[in-house]
Amino acid sequence: MKNHVMGATIGRILLMEAAFLVPPMALCLWDGEGRNARAFLWAIGLCAAAGAVLCAFGRRSAGRGGFAAQTGFVTVALAWVAISVFGAMPFWLSGAIPYFVDALFETVSGFTTTGASILSDVEVLGRGMLYWRSFTHWLGGMGILVFTLAIVNMDKNAGTMNLMRAESPGPSVGRFTPRLGQTARILYAIYFAMTVLCVLFLLAGGMPLFDSLCTAFGTAGTGGFGIKNDSMASYSPYLQNVCTVFMLLFGVNFNVYYLLLLRRFARALRDEEVLWYFGVFFAAGLAIAWNIRPMMESAGQSLHHAFFQVSSVMTTTGFSTVDFNLWPSFSKAVLLCLMVLGACAGSTGGGIKVVRAILLLKGLRRNVHRTLHPNSVRMVHLNGEPVSLEVLHGVGSYMAAYWLLAGASFILVCLDGFSIETGVSAVLACFNNIGPALDAAGPMANYGAFSDASKLVLTADMLLGRLEIFPILALFSRRTWRVHRPLRAR
Repeated sequence: MKNHVMGATIGRILLMEAAFLVPPMALCLWDGEGRNARAFLWAIGLCAAAGAVLCAFGRRSAGRGGFAAQTGFVTVALAWVAISVFGAMPFWLSGAIPYFVDALFETVSGFTTTGASILSDVEVLGRGMLYWRSFTHWLGGMGILVFTLAIVNMDKNAGTMNLMRAESPGPSVGRFTPRLGQTARILYAIYFAMTVLCVLFLLAGGMPLFDSLCTAFGTAGTGGFGIKNDSMASYSPYLQNVCTVFMLLFGVNFNVYYLLLLRRFARALRDEEVLWYFGVFFAAGLAIAWNIRPMMESAGQSLHHAFFQVSSVMTTTGFSTVDFNLWPSFSKAVLLCLMVLGACAGSTGGGIKVVRAILLLKGLRRNVHRTLHPNSVRMVHLNGEPVSLEVLHGVGSYMAAYWLLAGASFILVCLDGFSIETGVSAVLACFNNIGPALDAAGPMANYGAFSDASKLVLTADMLLGRLEIFPILALFSRRTWRVHRPLRAR
C-alpha cells in the first residue's frame, strides 16, 4: 500500500477543510462571538498543520504511481475519519457541545448527510456554528474526495478511479469524460447550480438569506440539519413545497442531469432507476395521504405533509413538517421501508439505493426462472444493457454485509434499554443516513439520551452507510496493513 500517496491526498483534503473553516470563523467575528471564533481559529490551525505535515510526507511519492484499489479504499475511509475529527473541534473547543463523543457524532452526522443530532436546542447556537453544521452537509453530499478531484489536478495519478469508486454511492461508477477530474468538475457544477437555484426559490418565498443558505445546504446534501428546533414546521407551505421538490431532485442520479444537458432527453427519461424512483415516491405519498387523512383538516393538507415526508425520508434528508411519530402504524411502516430503500445511485441520497432494489428483484426473478428451467440462459438487464454477474454478486455481498452489520448494531444499541422500535429505527436511520427515526429518536426528539457507547456505534453506522460499508471494513483487514517485502534470492 502506497502510504505516501495516501498521506498526500489526505493532507490536501485537510488543507481544504481548514480553508472551509474560515467563513464560519469570519461570521463569528462579525457577530461578536469571540469564544466561537477562537475555537474555529484553533481548529483551522490544527487542521492546516496536520494537512501540511501529511503533504510534506507525501512529496516523496512523486513519480511512484497512483492508487491501487486497496489504497483508494483505505484513503477514502481515513480521509472521512480525519475530516470528521477536525470538523468536530469547533463544537467541542467552543463548549457548544461539551463532550467530544457528542461533537464527533454531530459532525459525522453532518458530513455523512445523516442529520441525526444530539442537540435539544439548536437555536442557542451562534450563526457561525449553525453555518458550519449545515455546510458539512453540502460538502459531504457529493463527497469530499470528489470535490478534491474537481479542484485539484489528480488525473495524472494512475488509479484515481479507485478513489471515486470507493466514495461514490451505488453498485458501479461511471464517468462522463475520459478524465475523472473533468467528470468531477461537471458533477460539482451541476450540484452548485442546483443549490443556487434552491436558494433563489427559498429567497423568493421570503426566507432570510442565512436561513436560505443553511436550508439549501441541508436540502442539496440531503442532510436535514435545520436551524429551527421544529425543523421545517414553522416555515410557510410554499417554502416546504420548495424543499419537497428540491429534495426529490437531489435524490436523482446526476448522470441523468448530464444527459439532459447534452439534450439526450429520450435516454434520460427512460432511465429505469429514475422511473422506479418517481413511481415509488408517488405511490408511497398517496398511500400515506390516504392513511393520515382522518388526522388532517383537509385532503390538501394530508397530501402536502405526506409528500413532504416521503420526499424527505426517501431521499434520506430528514427534514420534517410534522411529528410523523404520531402517525398510524401503516404510515410509519411505509416510511421505515423508504428509509431502507433510499434514493438513486449517483445522487446525494443514502439508503441501499433504488438500483440495488431493482437488481435484487430482477436477480430473484432470474433465479426463480432458472429453478423452473435449469437449462435456460437468462441475463439480467438494466436500461436495455446486460448486467454482469460481478455486479449482481456485488449487490448480494453488499446486502449481506448491510443486514449483518445493522443487526449487530441493533443488538448493541438495545443495551441502552430503549424500545425495539427505537433501536431498529435508530440503527436504520443512521445506517441509511436519514437522521430522524421513530419513538424516542423521532423527528421532534434527538439522540442525546443514548449512551456514549451507542453514539459511537451509530457514528460508525453513519460512516458505514455513507461509504457503503467496504472502505470502512478495509481498515480492519490484516491484508490492508500487511507490508509486502520483495523476495530475496538465496
